[in-house]
Amino acid sequence: FAEIIFDSWRFLKKHRQIDLLAFVVMENHLHWIAVGPDLSERVGQFKSFTARQILQALEERGFRTLLSQLKYFKRPEKRDQVYQLWQEGSHPQRVENEAMLRQKIQYIHDNPLRRGYVDDPIAWRYSSARIYAGQPGMLELMTDW
Repeated sequence: FAEIIFDSWRFLKKHRQIDLLAFVVMENHLHWIAVGPDLSERVGQFKSFTARQILQALEERGFRTLLSQLKYFKRPEKRDQVYQLWQEGSHPQRVENEAMLRQKIQYIHDNPLRRGYVDDPIAWRYSSARIYAGQPGMLELMTDW
């Protein structure tokens, strides 16, 4: 399912002028920092597209228990959908300066460490920490900010 997310970010870069600065994909959430035009609209498109793709993949693979949980947690007023994959809304924060950007990137990269999944953030392959450490990563990033 992570590849669906990565493909969507690649699409945003190639076709919507969105540059990714940092990311982490965890088992139940993700964080990303991006820049570009109409960013809030692009985030909405990202969430809508990835939700459709992930839910379709879950149905095709017969993940009934997970699908029933996503159905249970769907907000009652959302009558136009069966499942709730992403939380309602997003939590964008304007990055005011370089110090704040560095702090946010460190927070993102430390997610797998805080969860106890890795001893070093660069060991988590679904993160941009490797790229910032000079190692190959899963996506192309803008790192010369």
